Order: sequence, then C-alpha cells, then structure tokens
Amino acid sequence: MRRKLLPLVLLLIAAGLVGVLLLRPGIDGRQTLTGYVEGEPLYLAAPVSGAVEQVFVQRGQEVAAGDPLFVVDPTQLAAQRDQAAAEVAAARAQAEDARQGQRPAELAVFDAQVAAAEARARDAAADLRRIRPLVEKGIYAPARLDDAEAAHQAALAEVKAAARRRDAAELGARQGQVEAADERVRQAEAALTAAGARLADLAPRAPAAARVEEVFYQPGEWAGANQPVVSLLPHDRVRLRFFVPETVLAAYRPGRTVRFGCDGCQDGLTAKIVFVSPRPEFTPPVIYSRESRERLVYMVEAIPSVRLNPGQPVDVVPLEAGS
Repeated sequence: MRRKLLPLVLLLIAAGLVGVLLLRPGIDGRQTLTGYVEGEPLYLAAPVSGAVEQVFVQRGQEVAAGDPLFVVDPTQLAAQRDQAAAEVAAARAQAEDARQGQRPAELAVFDAQVAAAEARARDAAADLRRIRPLVEKGIYAPARLDDAEAAHQAALAEVKAAARRRDAAELGARQGQVEAADERVRQAEAALTAAGARLADLAPRAPAAARVEEVFYQPGEWAGANQPVVSLLPHDRVRLRFFVPETVLAAYRPGRTVRFGCDGCQDGLTAKIVFVSPRPEFTPPVIYSRESRERLVYMVEAIPSVRLNPGQPVDVVPLEAGS
C-alpha cells in the first residue's frame, strides 16, 4: 500500500514546489512571480589570425563606448595600408599632371599639319604680294590676281582648320587622360579606406558602455581568426526574465513597468517590459483545454532601472489583469 501511495505523494510535493516557485509570497507580503537576471554578452574578435599585442582591459572592468579593448599584431595590415596610401599619392600626382596641359607624343602629327598649313599660307601671301603690282602694271591679267587672292584665302582657311583639328584632338586626349586619372584616384582611395578598415578591425573598441566579462587571451598569445579575445556585458543587454501564468498574460505588454525585488537590493526597483514570449515555457505537448492551460507560463523580459548581476534571482510583483 505504501509503495502505491509513494508516487502520488512525490507528485503532490513536486506540484507544491512548482507552485511555490512560480507564485509565492514576496515583496510587501504580496504574491510574486519568480524570475532571474539574464545577460547577453558580446564577443569581440579580430577577423584575421595573429599574436595578441596588447590587452587594455581586465575582467570585471567597466568600459565606456569607444574605449580600446585589445590589439592583434598589425604589422602586415599596416604595411598594406601604407602601400595603399602610397598608391593614392601616386594616382593624385598623375591626375595633377594630366591637368598641366602637357600633350602626348601622338598629338605631334597635328602640330605638323598646322605648321605645314601655315607655311602654305605664307607662300600664298608672298605670291599675292608679288603678283599684285605686276597686275597693276598690266604685266599679268587681272585673273591672275584673283587666283592669287583665292589661293591665299584657301591657305588661311586651311591654317584655321588644322588648328581646330589639333585643339579638338588635344582636348579629347586631355579630357580622357584626366577622367582616367581621376578614376585611378578613386580606386586608390577606396583601397586605402578598405585597408584602414581592416587595420581598425585588429584594434576593436567597446561598442557601448559595458562590463568586461572575460579576457580569453593575454599579450603574446596567438588568437585565431574570429576567435573571441574579450567578452563584454553591455548594460543595456542585462534583463529580467520572469514567468507569467497564462491566465494573466494579457496584462503584460511591452512598454509596461513592473516592480521587483531581490536579495540585498534597495526597495522600489522597477523594470520596463520589452518582450513577451509568444510560446509557453516548460509545458509538455498537451491539448490546451481550460483545465490544462492553467499550467502554462510565458517568459517575459524587462530592462531593470538598476545594474544587476546575471543569475541573480528576483521577485516580480504581478500586474493586475485588465489594468
């Protein structure tokens, strides 16, 4: 008979313990919800392997946003950054040279054409000066003067045309050189920016105010690529987690404030709800009848108004349903 009663007694004891943990007297003698403090750490690493050169923090230290954490040997990436900077300087020098107006050798043919046209124009002018007085004296017919003037005008027109062809060719070549030089400058600057970013990745800084949770490597040790060197616990990633029965779940919504207490903490602590789980916790796959759904609890997360330690148990004052 005792053996038959033993499982029933154990079951009743377990049910009693669950009830005590989930809903027990606490703050101000009222029923409270059980919960604990949970922290979500950040793990900082370098994207490449290398020896840890410096570590600026130690476990338990408080850091502000932007504080340096550690440095992995930057020698190789620093050399790449310096090379990229030199390439930027060279590209800028080429772009400046392209704007100086120095003509490339292939434009010399246009200069020769202009010089030839100018020589023909001078010859035509000389012929015109020689023929004009002879026509006036009646030695040559007037038609000869007309031909000389026409040849002179044609020679002048050819000089202007050759000069325009030279200017157009020079402008087109110069414009193309300037555009190509500017493009090389942009490419070199982009490479320099990328090299600087890779170098900065070897010396991470704290993304937010936090507490150093752990330092995994010390100076001189070899850290693999993407292997965490330091873990941080940001203050805004420390939250309360407590569990609410399904019957009063509607009272808990993001944005609402709950009161809570903990061992050794001051009175009147509050936390703002930021998350309500859409799924029940610690519940076997049963049919959700009116009788069974009283056993369902839902996890709620809230950001506390004070700094707490992860793992610390808390008692949360329940909210009134419908409030």
